[in-house]
Amino acid sequence: MNRILALLLVLIATVADASPIRIKDLVEFDGVRGNDLVGYGLVVGLNGTGDGIRNAPFTEEIMSNILERLGVNVTGESFRPKNVAAVLVTATLPPFARAGSRIDVTVSAIGDAKSLLGGTLIMTPLNAADGQIYAVAQGTIIAGGASAEGQGASVVQGVPTAGSIPSGARVEREIAFDFAGLRTVRLALRSPDFTTAGRIEQAINREFGPGTALMMDAGTVALDVAATRMASPAHALGRVENLLVEPERRARVVVDQRSGTIVMGADVRISRVAVSQGNLTLRIQETPVVVQPNPFSRGETVVVPRSSAAIDEEPGVGMAEIDDSSSLSEVVAGLNALGVSPRDMIDILKSINAAGALHAELIVQ
Repeated sequence: MNRILALLLVLIATVADASPIRIKDLVEFDGVRGNDLVGYGLVVGLNGTGDGIRNAPFTEEIMSNILERLGVNVTGESFRPKNVAAVLVTATLPPFARAGSRIDVTVSAIGDAKSLLGGTLIMTPLNAADGQIYAVAQGTIIAGGASAEGQGASVVQGVPTAGSIPSGARVEREIAFDFAGLRTVRLALRSPDFTTAGRIEQAINREFGPGTALMMDAGTVALDVAATRMASPAHALGRVENLLVEPERRARVVVDQRSGTIVMGADVRISRVAVSQGNLTLRIQETPVVVQPNPFSRGETVVVPRSSAAIDEEPGVGMAEIDDSSSLSEVVAGLNALGVSPRDMIDILKSINAAGALHAELIVQ
């Protein structure tokens, strides 16, 4: 518990002493974005861990198509291999990717293959949303799991039916986008906020002159490329993205119930509220008794249920009172004084929020 408190206090100090951040770390530039690609392919070279052809007939179909394209006539033949698997291949085409450059791909089995370890992806075209082929993937798969199986037991660690191929696809077609012809570029804030957008507008206008940037809304700032008097939009954005701005953040409390992690911003405030924490334990114990019939009798063996139930309520470990507009450090110190666990602290924060005393956005994951 003390370790968690120390971590939270470090986060407070970090936020309190935060320095200005580059605009490139706060916004996305209009038109500078990636495009998702997907393809359907075949993995070969598996050590008997591939698809069962009877359960995945599409694997046999794609294997026949690949062999026929290679000049092997397989018409009317029956395949029963266990070292091939049908997969879906996904990738992201980064902005300004040029023909011949390489990108990473992810490979995932779609049949009943047990593992893709050691497999090789055969040449797979990758299509975008418009149906055009923009890249071709091929290479050896690096899977992030392991599996072992015996006659009576099996064990699986990680996910051996999914893997990746670093630099496994080559770009064959470029995205048609006239970036140099843009006259206005919109800057989209990753976390929309009126104050932050206004500060970005002021920083750009101080650098290039009044009227260069205009805040459209909480999430958009329009940049007039001509007003920057730069040779091209690329030159203008190269200077804009390195300007420093101090962002404004909303007060938030993020709670991860699975790991018991709690992260609070430095601007979190809690109104006057009293907190008490106790434990309620319910115990139900089953002790069934087996009753046997007498020897040489015609009776039957029966099981007589025996149950016991009890409820134990431990006394509260204390009550802490939090004053008006308490800071984050005071709130954490007050909850820590109760001796509660991180998961109990999550329940307390939910209750404080339900009571209307938590002046922050509560995000539960």
